Amino acid sequence: MPGRAVEVNARMYRVSFDVGGTFTDFTIHDGHSDSVRHFKVPSTPADPSEAIETGLAALIADLGIQAEEIGFVGHGTTVATNMVIERRGVRTGLITTKGFRDVLEIGRQTRPHLFDYAVGKPPPLVPREHRIEVAGRIDVTGRVLAPLDEAAVREAAQRLIAEGVQAIAICFLHSYLDDAQERRAAEIVREVAPDLYVSTSAGVLPEFREYERFSTTVINGYVGPRMDRYLDRFLRRIGTLGIATQPYTIHSNGGLMSVATVRSHPVRTCLSGPAAGVVGAAEVGRSVGHPNLITFDVGGTSTDVSLIEAGAPSFASSRLVADHPVRTPMVDVHVIGAGGGSIAWIDDAGALKVGPHSAGADPGPVAYGRGGLEPTLTDANIVLHRLNPTTLLGGRMPVDEAAARRVITERIAGPLGIGVEEAALGIIRIAVANMSRAIRAVSTEKGHDLADFALFPYGGAGPLHAIAVAEECDIRRVLVPQEPGTMCARGILMSDLSMDFVKSEISVVDPGSWPEIASRFAAMEESGFAWLEAERVETGRRRFLRVVEARYKGQNHEVQVRLDDEASRVSFESFVAGFRAAHRREYGYDVEDLAIEVVNCRLKVIGVIERPQTRVAEPGNVAPSPTERREVRFAEGWVDTPVYVRASLGCGARLEGPAVIEEMSSTTVVGPGQRVSVDALGNLVVEL
Repeated sequence: MPGRAVEVNARMYRVSFDVGGTFTDFTIHDGHSDSVRHFKVPSTPADPSEAIETGLAALIADLGIQAEEIGFVGHGTTVATNMVIERRGVRTGLITTKGFRDVLEIGRQTRPHLFDYAVGKPPPLVPREHRIEVAGRIDVTGRVLAPLDEAAVREAAQRLIAEGVQAIAICFLHSYLDDAQERRAAEIVREVAPDLYVSTSAGVLPEFREYERFSTTVINGYVGPRMDRYLDRFLRRIGTLGIATQPYTIHSNGGLMSVATVRSHPVRTCLSGPAAGVVGAAEVGRSVGHPNLITFDVGGTSTDVSLIEAGAPSFASSRLVADHPVRTPMVDVHVIGAGGGSIAWIDDAGALKVGPHSAGADPGPVAYGRGGLEPTLTDANIVLHRLNPTTLLGGRMPVDEAAARRVITERIAGPLGIGVEEAALGIIRIAVANMSRAIRAVSTEKGHDLADFALFPYGGAGPLHAIAVAEECDIRRVLVPQEPGTMCARGILMSDLSMDFVKSEISVVDPGSWPEIASRFAAMEESGFAWLEAERVETGRRRFLRVVEARYKGQNHEVQVRLDDEASRVSFESFVAGFRAAHRREYGYDVEDLAIEVVNCRLKVIGVIERPQTRVAEPGNVAPSPTERREVRFAEGWVDTPVYVRASLGCGARLEGPAVIEEMSSTTVVGPGQRVSVDALGNLVVEL
């Protein structure tokens, strides 16, 4: 799909959308007027592309534009993640090295829950009868110990196809050092079944650590065929609308990738939407002089939190998806099951719980009137009038307060012997406590002082709970962006094209071995240049980020050392100093006389794209008038509270709480005695 990078800058309109569990969010940027518009429609879990088509059609009609004028389409999706969580992938087979059939089953010597023996590991995505061993072996140095048994590979493929598999993962021992046997096995499988989805571990994750490599490759195959079919529907729908440009999808490291890359590496989308939100938050924070942020994204199903320090998001190389390891470069996001659709329930001991299961988009909260039967966090906020008790989405979605009160009374208040309002307050307090624990997991538990950070809430329900969470965590400032409910979609417009490359080989580093280790970047850079050429990224927009993952000999976990120049120009002494500084930052100490091992060399190749310019907000009335007043329940009781429309609060506006500030995509609730101001870029700044 060449030529698209040029088209991005030449056309007038750029649109992005993020498919969430409850809503699909849209942002469209008009390059001529430099204006941005936001939009939301309910998600369609049975076919997420349906909501995309509905929203795009509405935007095109409302703006009165031609679909051909859209020159950039950015796409955030949780399709792959949801398939793993709900175990809705295809029947998958595994062909592996003789003796290593049970790597997925054995895993690591860690328990999912240290003190609860009833909690077990999830069953492997490939059952044992679909895991077949073949002869052929490469040792830890990359030397061939035994040739590949090609007849056995052919027989294994035929057997798996007869058993109905739609995807095959090929994972051989130490193939990250030499992938010739995996490539040949893949050729044989494709000869037997040309239409079968095939993933090789060296193609998906050419890294040391067999269990994580096997797991990531299996997930890639498990979701691949259905992701293929979803992309076909998605492309067909936007094509029907008349949009000619090929879309990009944001992947877990916060960059954009083509449809072809998504088809071959769908596992890289496992953190797609949340990564975009963090990228967007970092851009907004830098623009307003708040480089240190705790991002707080509360949607309909989950709460995603991350830490941004000195304007840069935190990154990780692995995470669990439904308790299955996925290893790929990604923005470090901590996810818990707490969102607007989280269901409130009473456990066997009579204790009130909130989440992790959710009402999602279908049927959704009871107040939405779509068949929901369980009380949710959204229902509690409607009962307390923190959310508008009549309509949401700027008046486009009616809500039923009486239904919300009724279900909370029947399911929570009645069994607990308390009033409906006390029950609703209890639901919110428990959700806030869960959210606060997630924030501590990415901050104080990693040695950061929350006094140095501002809370940056977004998502439909983030600003609704941000003040209570900030008080719980002792964060003194909250920064609420414009249209926070579409921040993930907005972040896609702020993301660059990117591709990650890795070379995995364990080596002790010393003055003699360092030049050879540094030379590992050369082959990756050659591949990176080829990728940039294929994407037609202009020379001045090309960037390379080089990272070495290293550890002290005897350790089992690495720290990342960023190289600020071409690897060949970085001295051994400079690398060692950077490693020791990174180790002190991560663990609080270093050991000068201990040998250092290099494990992975990583290269991130970036094609910088144009971003929407940050617009200065229009000056407004310093003391604006509310559009209405309503009784809102706070901890102190019911309080007569002014309600403001966010768009009416211009730059310089100042408010004293209590206040409710409504906009299309979200609602911000400010408690009594708290001060709110609007900064030069239109962000709400709440001082606690």
